[in-house]
Amino acid sequence: MTAPSTNQENHVTTGATVWLTGLPSAGKTTIAHELAGRLREQGRSVEVLDGDEIREFLSAGLGFTREDRHTNVQRIGFVAELLARNGVTALVPVIAPYVDSRDAVRKRHEANGTPYVEVHVATPVEVCSARDVKGLYAKQAAGELTGLTGVDDPYEEPETPDLRIESQNQTVQESAASVHAALSERGLA
Repeated sequence: MTAPSTNQENHVTTGATVWLTGLPSAGKTTIAHELAGRLREQGRSVEVLDGDEIREFLSAGLGFTREDRHTNVQRIGFVAELLARNGVTALVPVIAPYVDSRDAVRKRHEANGTPYVEVHVATPVEVCSARDVKGLYAKQAAGELTGLTGVDDPYEEPETPDLRIESQNQTVQESAASVHAALSERGLA
């Protein structure tokens, strides 16, 4: 059972992990930061576990093989679960391309009684490629990069996510509001 924690206003709060999975440039991190602001306005403790930052500091030395990606996701999942069971809402905008890796993270949360919400930011690859926030799609097209998730490396879409967002059809604010509503329905916001 998750032990509740108390925020600065002495309201009992329960932490949770909200995992936003999707292709590169789908909008995961942007939605997570918008949602974080909303939750902080409510007095909730929130951390955004950005995949690029985690890879630099917690998973330095890992490559992009299936095994390394699995290890990276498990490390992030461990940190998220640790935060969540201590009353923090951990927002995790991380691709996590493989179903088995995401399922292992969910099972760890369930085993510890920690709330876990999987959000599939289901933006089509054509839209992600047009956004190309980090220039990855351009590098892949130019032959400078291989192993781009969803292009020349697998991305296994969640079959039954807790929430599916089509960010190309919504503003960032609308997408964050959808996640916030899903959390509210579960008593987590």
